[in-house]
Amino acid sequence: MQVYEFSSVVEDNGIIHIPSQYLQNISSPVKVILLTNDEKKINKEKKFTAIKLKTKGFKFDRDAANER
Repeated sequence: MQVYEFSSVVEDNGIIHIPSQYLQNISSPVKVILLTNDEKKINKEKKFTAIKLKTKGFKFDRDAANER
């Protein structure tokens, strides 16, 4: 298996152009993996918030917890 890494833009019709320097070396079916750098779609607003639990009257058994 040969690996070629390059950057490209996906056209509206779904076409990704392979640079000409790689085309001469490709003569068999290829496996395509897409990685995007589109950070706009990542929701950075979600944040972890702490929770408060009432543990009064809760009996904790460390050995029983470690068995699980």
